[in-house]
Amino acid sequence: MNGLVDALKVLAHPVRLQILQWLRNPRAEFPIEQGIADPDEYGVCIKQITDKVGLAQSTVSAFMHALEREELVTSTRIGKWTHYKRNERRIADVRAQFSELT
Repeated sequence: MNGLVDALKVLAHPVRLQILQWLRNPRAEFPIEQGIADPDEYGVCIKQITDKVGLAQSTVSAFMHALEREELVTSTRIGKWTHYKRNERRIADVRAQFSELT
């Protein structure tokens, strides 16, 4: 149950939740032609997320670290950039735990 509470705390922030929703369909939400890696395999570059969100890179980095800490996203470093991808298995687990409560 503790893992669920921590995940829900992270998801309670509207920008973090929005980023997670965007990462659901990266090809539709981000200019993939500007990326340096396949978004289906590696995810979306932090720079693209920062550009879309319109916040400081340090703020977006903190948001992504919070999502990663709760295993809602995974990260891959490519060159100097970190790419983020949804962890669908963990997201499904959070959904299942939450639905057991209702």
